[in-house]
Amino acid sequence: MDVSSPAPQPFFSAGGPMYVSSHIQYATTSSSTPRNRSAASSPPPSVVGIGGKVAKPDYSEAKIVLAMVGLPARGKSYLSNKLMRYLKWLEYNVKVFNVGQLRRTRARQKAEQSGIKEDHTASYFSHGNEEATRTRDALAEDSLEMLIQWLKEGGNVGIHDATNSTISRRCASCPKYVNASHANPAFYIIFLESVCTDPALIAANVALKVSSGDPDYAHMSRADAERDFLNRIKQYESVYQGVNDALEPRLSYLKITDVGREVSVSHIHGYLQSRIAFYLMNFTYQAAKHFLLKGDQYNVEGKIGGDSPLSERGMQYAKALPALITDNIGDAPLTVWTSTLQRTIQSAAELPYNKLTWKSLDELDAGVCDGMTYDEIEEEYPEDFTSRDDDKFNYRYRGGESYRDVVVRLEPVIMELERQENILIIGHQVYGYFNDLPQADLPYIKIPLHTVIKLTPKAYGCDEERYTLPIGAVDTHRPKPHVAQQPQVPASSSSREYFEK
Repeated sequence: MDVSSPAPQPFFSAGGPMYVSSHIQYATTSSSTPRNRSAASSPPPSVVGIGGKVAKPDYSEAKIVLAMVGLPARGKSYLSNKLMRYLKWLEYNVKVFNVGQLRRTRARQKAEQSGIKEDHTASYFSHGNEEATRTRDALAEDSLEMLIQWLKEGGNVGIHDATNSTISRRCASCPKYVNASHANPAFYIIFLESVCTDPALIAANVALKVSSGDPDYAHMSRADAERDFLNRIKQYESVYQGVNDALEPRLSYLKITDVGREVSVSHIHGYLQSRIAFYLMNFTYQAAKHFLLKGDQYNVEGKIGGDSPLSERGMQYAKALPALITDNIGDAPLTVWTSTLQRTIQSAAELPYNKLTWKSLDELDAGVCDGMTYDEIEEEYPEDFTSRDDDKFNYRYRGGESYRDVVVRLEPVIMELERQENILIIGHQVYGYFNDLPQADLPYIKIPLHTVIKLTPKAYGCDEERYTLPIGAVDTHRPKPHVAQQPQVPASSSSREYFEK
């Protein structure tokens, strides 16, 4: 079936791909009534034990080989990395096996060991070059063998980032997939073809390829590199065969045209396969910029949770925020997303943009500990306080949530962000997604108050800038205990890895 991306798509529930969850909150107008939360300064003394740990879902039976198909400069690696980020956020074990990285790595090793440098200009990719064709086929086979072995050792989704540009190439690969499936019945094989008909998009991809430090073109001028890369594309075009229902019957595939304008789906079954298809149906390519702002504390006493209004300093920041945005972002159109908590709505009150509220953006619900300080929690519930310190990501408050619960309810927000551009979020929960941070580190990443964080998603990472106002704030961040070094956000980089790590 063909799916046009502009049409709104229903969100999938956590229970399966074909049902709309009744508890998922869609964006509504900013007049929504904030949720009521406990305002008690301390929980009832009769309560014994405030929560427990939430186990990670068992995804051991989920095994998918996702084999890319497409000409060079059609966004295959871009799609591979975006899809990997999304599935890792959902706690699947995902890895991209890039044949180009393997080619460059082995060529470098050969040069270091023997002094022989391989020629990887356009002639290397000519199908009339029999020796080079055998070498490239062997590289694709080796990459695929590594992927299958990785799946057997516990991976969930292995993405084979290669051209797989002919039916014979795909037929040569299929026996390996099928044999792996027979040995491991839970294996599924999906081909993902990226088709691009937009000349401007192709030109942009070519320009990025020849200007981003690709070692294939280290010895060339930009003009020569572009000329050689276009010649490489012609070599592939001369033999390219897209996925074909008539010639490849019952092939499980997804075909995405112009990076999201249209998606075709064939023989896709099961929950995880459907999640992948759903993500691609909502995916668009655009120069998006997202801005995150951690809402001000609602008091100056260091309490967690609650739904009180902004403090005096918070109101001061809210009034200064429009100028901060204009000075650093300019006149670009924005849409502001807030949670249902009144302090986030108040933080956005002075901003002259359209506003939407999301229940999914609410802070972690601390249950019976809502409105308490960390010292009060430690005094009232020392055993639970220690248990949460041991595993903060998985610990769920009694009557409240764990950070794992927050990750699950943020999925609709993540999905919508992939469709939108220039969003200002009064909240910081999605910061970890764009920086591909380990889930266990999410509760300990320190996000400063009174700071706007500008995130520009790229194919291979995310660029980050920060804009701060010198207005004091109470810091309720609690560092990770009993460790020599706190979890750190890696240096912001969207540069591509050209060699295997």
